[in-house]
Amino acid sequence: MAINLDVNTQLGMRIRYLRKQKHLSIEDLSLQANINRNYISDLERGKRNPTTKILSKICRVLDCSLEFLFQGIDVL
Repeated sequence: MAINLDVNTQLGMRIRYLRKQKHLSIEDLSLQANINRNYISDLERGKRNPTTKILSKICRVLDCSLEFLFQGIDVL
């Protein structure tokens, strides 16, 4: 039986994975993206519904596109 995770949870997991691949802490990402670290923590746990502006800032730091960020995320 597959577990269906909501989009925000899947997105948060993806951001956490990419952040760790870059060897960045939440603090590092928050400083470089100019986003509150508590917001990023909530985002990674699927507790936030980020704007495209926020996601664009994160993508800039993680050196990926929005398309890549959402790749493989089931939006249904």
